[in-house]
Amino acid sequence: MSNLQIRTISAIVLAVAVLLLTWLGGVPFRLFSAAIVLGIFYEWSRMARPKTEASWTAGALGFLPEGLVLIFVGALVIGIPAFALLALAALFAGVLWSAGRLRGIGGWDAAGFGYAALSGLSLALLRGDGASGLVAILFLFAVVWSTDIFAYFVGRKVGGPKLAPAISPGKTRSGAVGGAVGGVVAGLLLAGAMGVGNLPLLGIVALLLSVVSQAGDLFESWVKRRHGYKDSGFIIPGHGGVMDRVDGLVAAAFALYVIGWLSGSADHPAHGLFPA
Repeated sequence: MSNLQIRTISAIVLAVAVLLLTWLGGVPFRLFSAAIVLGIFYEWSRMARPKTEASWTAGALGFLPEGLVLIFVGALVIGIPAFALLALAALFAGVLWSAGRLRGIGGWDAAGFGYAALSGLSLALLRGDGASGLVAILFLFAVVWSTDIFAYFVGRKVGGPKLAPAISPGKTRSGAVGGAVGGVVAGLLLAGAMGVGNLPLLGIVALLLSVVSQAGDLFESWVKRRHGYKDSGFIIPGHGGVMDRVDGLVAAAFALYVIGWLSGSADHPAHGLFPA
């Protein structure tokens, strides 16, 4: 079986599983969000720590980072209010940053915790709003997945100047533009099919999410290159690790959460953009 076939099959299986969890919402989706937090932090630690330290073994900070991640994941799953969850994330990131400075190892554990926590938090809080949350997550998926697909095929077909050759040599400017157009169209089609109004506003939101999604992809590529890795992990056949698969999604999820917070509230971010 070719690598393309493996990638396609695993992508379909993942998409079906994720869409099922999205439809269910509640605890199943919060568990899914928690799994993303754990996967991201594991892979970040694996890349960022010295090669003599395996992630999930006691590193320079002992098991403090892992312990804080598990506490945060527990709080995420039981569904504590948004401000409490955000405060917990900020507190734990601050503790890890201070501990890293005291031990002279820098802030990579703190950064990894913050990245993982905000990723899972954004997804869980967006979906937590019943029908509005379901539409918000489906809108997010439509924009991000279409951005990835159109960027890949337009980039291969059109080619042209590289987008960020020092970070990700395979990405082109034409692919970025094609991905943005595809993401906006897909987002608007999804919103229209779900009977959501505000289509001009949602078109602007979709464009922003597409751009942020591609920036998130570049950020993860920079982290991997910074630490000498090609893939963040190997858990997903044909796709590498969790970070490789969700880099653009979690960046866009955080952006949509912030937009929703500004237009609604921290606990109900989907209501402002996608009223039930």
